[in-house]
Amino acid sequence: MIRALVTASLGCTARGVACLLIVATPLLTAQTKEESLTLHAANQAMVRWPDGHISPRGRPTAWGFELGIVLAGMNSVWTATNDPMYLDYLQHAVDQFVQPDGTIVSYDSQAYALNNILIGRQLLTLYRATHQEKYKLAAEKLRQQIATQPRTVSGGVWHSRTTPNLMLLDDQFMLAPFYAEYAATFHEPQDLDDIVKQFALLEQHTRDATTGLMFHGWDESRTAPWANVSTGTSANLWARGMGWYLMALVDTLPYVPEHDPHRTVLLAMLHRAAAAVERAQDPQSNLWYQILDKPGAKENYIESSSVLMFTYALGKSARLGYLPKGYGIAAARAWKAIRLRFIRTAASGEVKITGTVTHIALGASPADDGSYDYYLHAPVVDDDPKGVGAFLLAGSEMELLWHS
Repeated sequence: MIRALVTASLGCTARGVACLLIVATPLLTAQTKEESLTLHAANQAMVRWPDGHISPRGRPTAWGFELGIVLAGMNSVWTATNDPMYLDYLQHAVDQFVQPDGTIVSYDSQAYALNNILIGRQLLTLYRATHQEKYKLAAEKLRQQIATQPRTVSGGVWHSRTTPNLMLLDDQFMLAPFYAEYAATFHEPQDLDDIVKQFALLEQHTRDATTGLMFHGWDESRTAPWANVSTGTSANLWARGMGWYLMALVDTLPYVPEHDPHRTVLLAMLHRAAAAVERAQDPQSNLWYQILDKPGAKENYIESSSVLMFTYALGKSARLGYLPKGYGIAAARAWKAIRLRFIRTAASGEVKITGTVTHIALGASPADDGSYDYYLHAPVVDDDPKGVGAFLLAGSEMELLWHS
């Protein structure tokens, strides 16, 4: 069990990188902790999914992005509170996979799935906190996957081996923050060229000239059934896809040195994406619709994980000075609306995160066709890992850090 850690720093291994506290000074009084909705949700997630077992009872949990988003949220709660029980949870969740020699149980490097990269961020966190070599060795395996990942003709990394030439907005959150943090930790600044290139390819090919928002996916070969034959893009501006992308920018920037020219490029991308997202914020609900540019269209609705991702990204960007403070105000309006719309508290005190879309996987099968109906008729459930993880991220910003 990890206990009483001294203050350490993220990203300070690279010259010029602003140091972010991996273990923050305690920010909450006992009274605030008792009242915190975010901490209620985090504590209940640890009970619901002991040691990171997010799969239904009797089924093994997979190493992948759904556990990764839950752990990202839990990491943010730990950073905000300095309570070691959240770091303990991270360690136990990761240790169900990582063997003493760094082997990762259930991880298949030859699948080349970018969804498998996200938990790498927790490997780096645990390596710094414990100095256990197994976490570094496991992280090296993920970094090796990136090095050998199949790529498009223009150099964009494929979503997976089974989806040739496909790039998704989602993938940037799976890939870029780990890639950048690894580069900062192990002194590999040359990787910033490739990291920025992946963002740039998506912006260049998926950005809608009218709204500034970004289409969910891009097939460089333009041969996928769902792809526009002229541009290769998918047909819709899906909110959660844009949320993944925006969070990726915000979580990558801390690992780029202040005076590095790549930082200027990424900040410009963040400003363009955030401005488009803010314009799409519905003035009546203060939230965002599932299909971002069609708020009044038939059957279009507001989904929880996407609006939580926007709230986190805009709030964190404003707090860290990447964006003007007005974006923090937009995030605060959304956070208030989210609590009223998507948070249900039972008489027992149990907090449920409602209204999260489960399966969206553009291009994974013929049914995953990226059509308007596809996004609007995917199953919606309570306490989905993506919704819970996004809630912990947003809550850590809006409830624990902004108001500390």
